[in-house]
Amino acid sequence: MSIRRTPRSRTSVVSLIVAVTVALSGGGLLTAYAAEGGSGPVTSTSMHNGHADPAVDVSAQTALHRAMRTLWIQHMEWTYATVVAFADESPALQPTIERLLRNQVDIGDAVAPFYGERAAAQLTELLTTHIEQAVPVLTAAKAGDDDALRKAVKAWYRNADDIADFLAKANPAWPKRDMRDMMEAHITTTIGYAGDVLSHDHAGAIAKYDEAEAHMVEMADMLSQGLIAQFPDRF
Repeated sequence: MSIRRTPRSRTSVVSLIVAVTVALSGGGLLTAYAAEGGSGPVTSTSMHNGHADPAVDVSAQTALHRAMRTLWIQHMEWTYATVVAFADESPALQPTIERLLRNQVDIGDAVAPFYGERAAAQLTELLTTHIEQAVPVLTAAKAGDDDALRKAVKAWYRNADDIADFLAKANPAWPKRDMRDMMEAHITTTIGYAGDVLSHDHAGAIAKYDEAEAHMVEMADMLSQGLIAQFPDRF
Protein backbone atom coordinates (compact mmCIF):
# COMPACT_ATOMS: atom_id res chain seq x y z
CA MET A 1 0.00 0.00 0.00
CA SER A 2 1.53 3.32 -1.06
CA ILE A 3 0.73 6.77 0.21
CA ARG A 4 0.53 9.66 -2.23
CA ARG A 5 0.06 13.05 -0.67
CA THR A 6 -2.70 15.25 -1.97
CA PRO A 7 -2.16 18.93 -2.84
CA ARG A 8 -3.78 21.49 -0.55
CA SER A 9 -7.32 22.36 -1.60
CA ARG A 10 -10.46 23.68 0.05
CA THR A 11 -13.85 21.99 0.11
CA SER A 12 -17.29 23.50 0.62
CA VAL A 13 -17.10 22.48 4.28
CA VAL A 14 -13.93 24.48 4.76
CA SER A 15 -15.43 27.39 2.87
CA LEU A 16 -18.25 27.38 5.37
CA ILE A 17 -15.80 27.66 8.27
CA VAL A 18 -14.13 30.58 6.53
CA ALA A 19 -17.55 32.21 6.15
CA VAL A 20 -18.18 31.74 9.85
CA THR A 21 -15.04 33.61 10.76
CA VAL A 22 -15.52 36.59 8.45
CA ALA A 23 -19.27 37.15 8.42
CA LEU A 24 -20.66 39.53 10.98
CA SER A 25 -24.21 38.19 11.21
CA GLY A 26 -27.34 37.83 9.14
CA GLY A 27 -27.64 37.30 5.39
CA GLY A 28 -24.17 36.26 4.26
CA LEU A 29 -23.60 33.68 6.93
CA LEU A 30 -27.13 32.34 6.88
CA THR A 31 -26.92 31.91 3.14
CA ALA A 32 -23.71 29.91 3.56
CA TYR A 33 -25.33 27.84 6.28
CA ALA A 34 -28.38 27.10 4.12
CA ALA A 35 -26.12 26.13 1.23
CA GLU A 36 -24.64 23.42 3.44
CA GLY A 37 -28.04 21.85 3.96
CA GLY A 38 -29.38 23.82 6.92
CA SER A 39 -33.10 23.47 7.44
CA GLY A 40 -33.59 27.20 7.66
CA PRO A 41 -32.38 30.33 9.42
CA VAL A 42 -31.13 29.90 12.93
CA THR A 43 -31.73 32.74 15.34
CA SER A 44 -28.69 35.00 15.63
CA THR A 45 -29.27 35.85 19.27
CA SER A 46 -28.98 33.95 22.52
CA MET A 47 -30.58 34.48 25.90
CA HIS A 48 -28.71 36.23 28.71
CA ASN A 49 -30.54 36.72 32.01
CA GLY A 50 -33.80 36.19 30.22
CA HIS A 51 -33.07 38.70 27.46
CA ALA A 52 -31.83 38.23 23.91
CA ASP A 53 -28.15 38.98 23.54
CA PRO A 54 -27.56 40.36 20.03
CA ALA A 55 -23.78 40.14 20.51
CA VAL A 56 -23.84 36.35 20.27
CA ASP A 57 -24.32 34.90 16.79
CA VAL A 58 -25.83 31.48 17.44
CA SER A 59 -26.03 30.82 13.71
CA ALA A 60 -22.24 31.18 13.46
CA GLN A 61 -21.72 28.80 16.37
CA THR A 62 -24.12 26.26 14.88
CA ALA A 63 -22.44 26.47 11.48
CA LEU A 64 -19.02 25.94 13.04
CA HIS A 65 -20.21 22.88 14.97
CA ARG A 66 -21.79 21.41 11.83
CA ALA A 67 -18.73 22.00 9.68
CA MET A 68 -16.30 20.64 12.26
CA ARG A 69 -18.43 17.54 12.79
CA THR A 70 -18.58 16.97 9.03
CA LEU A 71 -14.80 17.11 8.69
CA TRP A 72 -14.15 14.65 11.50
CA ILE A 73 -16.96 12.29 10.48
CA GLN A 74 -15.40 12.24 7.02
CA HIS A 75 -12.10 11.42 8.71
CA MET A 76 -13.76 8.41 10.32
CA GLU A 77 -15.70 7.26 7.25
CA TRP A 78 -12.71 7.35 4.90
CA THR A 79 -10.48 5.69 7.49
CA TYR A 80 -12.98 2.84 7.81
CA ALA A 81 -13.25 2.58 4.03
CA THR A 82 -9.46 2.41 3.79
CA VAL A 83 -9.24 -0.39 6.36
CA VAL A 84 -11.89 -2.40 4.51
CA ALA A 85 -10.18 -1.85 1.14
CA PHE A 86 -6.84 -2.88 2.64
CA ALA A 87 -8.28 -6.04 4.19
CA ASP A 88 -9.95 -7.00 0.90
CA GLU A 89 -6.93 -6.02 -1.23
CA SER A 90 -9.38 -3.96 -3.23
CA PRO A 91 -8.39 -1.89 -6.28
CA ALA A 92 -10.28 0.91 -4.54
CA LEU A 93 -7.55 1.15 -1.90
CA GLN A 94 -5.34 3.82 -3.45
CA PRO A 95 -8.18 6.21 -4.44
CA THR A 96 -9.64 5.75 -0.96
CA ILE A 97 -6.32 6.61 0.67
CA GLU A 98 -6.05 9.69 -1.53
CA ARG A 99 -9.51 10.84 -0.45
CA LEU A 100 -8.60 10.22 3.18
CA LEU A 101 -5.43 12.29 2.79
CA ARG A 102 -7.47 15.13 1.30
CA ASN A 103 -9.51 15.15 4.47
CA GLN A 104 -6.34 15.89 6.45
CA VAL A 105 -5.72 18.90 4.21
CA ASP A 106 -9.32 20.03 4.76
CA ILE A 107 -8.96 19.81 8.54
CA GLY A 108 -5.73 21.78 8.40
CA ASP A 109 -7.36 24.42 6.21
CA ALA A 110 -10.23 24.66 8.67
CA VAL A 111 -7.97 26.15 11.34
CA ALA A 112 -6.23 28.57 8.96
CA PRO A 113 -8.75 31.41 9.51
CA PHE A 114 -8.01 31.22 13.23
CA TYR A 115 -4.31 30.36 13.47
CA GLY A 116 -2.88 31.13 10.04
CA GLU A 117 -1.58 29.17 7.07
CA ARG A 118 1.60 28.00 8.78
CA ALA A 119 -0.32 26.38 11.61
CA ALA A 120 -2.72 24.86 9.07
CA ALA A 121 0.19 23.28 7.20
CA GLN A 122 1.69 21.96 10.45
CA LEU A 123 -1.59 20.37 11.49
CA THR A 124 -2.04 18.81 8.05
CA GLU A 125 1.49 17.40 8.28
CA LEU A 126 0.79 15.84 11.67
CA LEU A 127 -2.52 14.39 10.46
CA THR A 128 -0.92 13.06 7.29
CA THR A 129 1.62 11.26 9.45
CA HIS A 130 -1.33 9.93 11.44
CA ILE A 131 -2.65 8.32 8.24
CA GLU A 132 0.76 7.11 7.05
CA GLN A 133 1.45 5.42 10.37
CA ALA A 134 -1.71 3.37 10.05
CA VAL A 135 -0.07 1.47 7.20
CA PRO A 136 2.52 -0.46 9.27
CA VAL A 137 -0.14 -1.13 11.92
CA LEU A 138 -2.46 -2.74 9.37
CA THR A 139 0.37 -4.53 7.58
CA ALA A 140 1.75 -6.06 10.78
CA ALA A 141 -1.71 -7.02 12.05
CA LYS A 142 -2.59 -8.72 8.78
CA ALA A 143 0.73 -10.59 8.74
CA GLY A 144 0.41 -11.63 12.38
CA ASP A 145 3.78 -10.00 13.18
CA ASP A 146 3.38 -9.15 16.88
CA ASP A 147 6.74 -7.42 17.29
CA ALA A 148 6.19 -5.15 14.30
CA LEU A 149 2.64 -4.48 15.45
CA ARG A 150 3.73 -3.36 18.92
CA LYS A 151 6.33 -1.03 17.42
CA ALA A 152 3.87 0.42 14.90
CA VAL A 153 1.13 0.95 17.48
CA LYS A 154 3.57 2.70 19.82
CA ALA A 155 4.54 5.10 17.04
CA TRP A 156 0.87 5.71 16.22
CA TYR A 157 0.09 6.68 19.80
CA ARG A 158 3.14 8.94 19.88
CA ASN A 159 1.88 10.80 16.82
CA ALA A 160 -1.55 11.08 18.46
CA ASP A 161 0.10 12.80 21.43
CA ASP A 162 1.97 15.12 19.04
CA ILE A 163 -1.34 16.16 17.46
CA ALA A 164 -2.91 16.66 20.88
CA ASP A 165 0.02 18.74 22.14
CA PHE A 166 -0.02 20.89 19.01
CA LEU A 167 -3.71 21.67 19.50
CA ALA A 168 -3.32 22.24 23.25
CA LYS A 169 -0.55 24.76 22.62
CA ALA A 170 -2.79 26.67 20.20
CA ASN A 171 -5.81 27.02 22.48
CA PRO A 172 -6.04 27.10 26.31
CA ALA A 173 -9.58 25.75 26.01
CA TRP A 174 -8.06 22.47 24.77
CA PRO A 175 -6.08 21.22 27.80
CA LYS A 176 -3.21 18.89 26.93
CA ARG A 177 -4.46 15.98 29.03
CA ASP A 178 -7.98 16.25 27.57
CA MET A 179 -6.66 16.42 24.02
CA ARG A 180 -4.34 13.47 24.61
CA ASP A 181 -7.22 11.45 26.04
CA MET A 182 -9.31 12.27 22.97
CA MET A 183 -6.61 11.40 20.43
CA GLU A 184 -5.47 8.27 22.27
CA ALA A 185 -9.07 7.05 22.45
CA HIS A 186 -9.32 7.67 18.70
CA ILE A 187 -6.34 5.37 18.11
CA THR A 188 -7.68 2.73 20.49
CA THR A 189 -11.14 2.63 18.92
CA THR A 190 -9.68 2.57 15.40
CA ILE A 191 -7.46 -0.38 16.30
CA GLY A 192 -10.53 -2.11 17.74
CA TYR A 193 -12.65 -2.03 14.60
CA ALA A 194 -9.67 -2.54 12.30
CA GLY A 195 -8.86 -5.77 14.10
CA ASP A 196 -12.41 -6.98 13.54
CA VAL A 197 -12.30 -6.03 9.85
CA LEU A 198 -9.03 -7.93 9.37
CA SER A 199 -10.50 -11.00 11.08
CA HIS A 200 -13.67 -10.68 8.97
CA ASP A 201 -15.93 -9.98 11.94
CA HIS A 202 -17.78 -7.28 10.06
CA ALA A 203 -20.73 -7.06 12.45
CA GLY A 204 -18.32 -6.50 15.32
CA ALA A 205 -16.37 -3.95 13.31
CA ILE A 206 -19.50 -1.96 12.51
CA ALA A 207 -20.57 -1.90 16.16
CA LYS A 208 -17.12 -0.70 17.24
CA TYR A 209 -17.03 1.83 14.40
CA ASP A 210 -20.26 3.39 15.67
CA GLU A 211 -18.60 3.90 19.05
CA ALA A 212 -15.48 5.32 17.39
CA GLU A 213 -17.48 7.78 15.31
CA ALA A 214 -19.50 8.93 18.32
CA HIS A 215 -16.23 9.62 20.12
CA MET A 216 -14.95 11.64 17.17
CA VAL A 217 -18.12 13.74 17.12
CA GLU A 218 -17.45 14.49 20.78
CA MET A 219 -13.93 15.62 19.91
CA ALA A 220 -15.21 17.76 17.04
CA ASP A 221 -17.58 19.50 19.44
CA MET A 222 -14.74 20.06 21.89
CA LEU A 223 -12.72 21.72 19.13
CA SER A 224 -15.65 23.93 18.11
CA GLN A 225 -16.34 24.97 21.69
CA GLY A 226 -12.67 25.82 22.14
CA LEU A 227 -12.64 28.04 19.05
CA ILE A 228 -15.76 29.85 20.22
CA ALA A 229 -14.21 30.39 23.66
CA GLN A 230 -10.90 31.64 22.27
CA PHE A 231 -12.39 33.86 19.54
CA PRO A 232 -15.69 35.16 21.01
CA ASP A 233 -15.57 38.28 18.85
CA ARG A 234 -16.05 36.10 15.75
CA PHE A 235 -19.22 34.56 17.08
